[in-house]
Amino acid sequence: MMLRGLLIATTIVAVAFSFANAIAASPNIAPPHMKIESKPFGSTNDGREVTRYTLINSHGHSVSVMNWGATLLEVMVPDRSGNLANVNLCFDALEPYVTGHPYFGSTVGRFCNRIGEGRFTIDGKEYQVTINAGKHHLHGGKLNFSYQYWEAEPVESDDAVGVRFSLTSPDGQEGFPGTVQATVLYSWNDKDELTIQFTATTDAPTHVNLTNHSYWNLGGAGSGSALDHVAKIEADQWLDVDESLIPTGTLNQVDGTVLDFREPTPLGKRSGELTGTNGYDHCYVIRGEPGELRPAARVVDPQSGRVLEIETTQPGMQLYTANHLPGNERSNGYGQHEAFCLETQHYPNAPNRPSFPTTLLKPGETMRETTVHRFSTE
Repeated sequence: MMLRGLLIATTIVAVAFSFANAIAASPNIAPPHMKIESKPFGSTNDGREVTRYTLINSHGHSVSVMNWGATLLEVMVPDRSGNLANVNLCFDALEPYVTGHPYFGSTVGRFCNRIGEGRFTIDGKEYQVTINAGKHHLHGGKLNFSYQYWEAEPVESDDAVGVRFSLTSPDGQEGFPGTVQATVLYSWNDKDELTIQFTATTDAPTHVNLTNHSYWNLGGAGSGSALDHVAKIEADQWLDVDESLIPTGTLNQVDGTVLDFREPTPLGKRSGELTGTNGYDHCYVIRGEPGELRPAARVVDPQSGRVLEIETTQPGMQLYTANHLPGNERSNGYGQHEAFCLETQHYPNAPNRPSFPTTLLKPGETMRETTVHRFSTE
């Protein structure tokens, strides 16, 4: 009997060991301490069901995303006392995302930020895209990527959980040439790192510039002004712009200006000097080689102790201090300066500035860009 018991125990251990090894070796099975939950989040006007996915790590910290607009919803992370709060402005229901909002958490494209007069030339042919910001093109036009339905696929690996969203943008949409296949992969791990990876391909030369347009308040969404947040931006230059915020092609030095965040500085310390824009709405040239993942910014909320660090492969980053949030139902009650955006991207108006890093995507090429948002406390 003793020998038989020993054989059974040995067999159980061997089976358990083999099962554990199989899980560890598989790139498609999440570790047991991380999980993905999904639930309905409403339906679009044409009856398509939208799903909310929640990515939960072993600490119980979570990120929620949905397939309408490949949108980032809640980001639940702790303060220095361990209290969880959502630090990303969002809505609790689908309807505002469908009817109109300030790009809360949106994937913005086919071209984020501005194109002067909505015109550019490719191979000698001029294209006119949608004019939706004065006389200029902004954030992909009226039917931009944040107002479209994306296919969703949950993704699990040995150290993260995520969702990959996919979209086909047909030739001629908003005036852009070429059929573009775009993907956005959100992943979340035990280090409280939210990684966003963009890819795009095309069947004809076109311009593509994608970003995530989240509005952050590290004190917690709805906690009031974010102008006391202390920011450090890894940039020595910013893009000179004209009166309608179209880059002139000149790169200005931040030294001696209100745009100098090379040392930690409260967002509101000098923002009142920017009367033309009511705060920051400027694109920075991130130090280092575009295409390489490198530090872009670090922001601290002194009250909660929460820290947001950003790394990116993109050449630029737009700092926007929520200068135009109306404080009504369109912004879920959030008002001016109650958040900040750090939109990693290629430079605005790049299609018309040959000296800028190119946004031209050609058949056979794949655009790949990655941005990491790392949350911690101090």
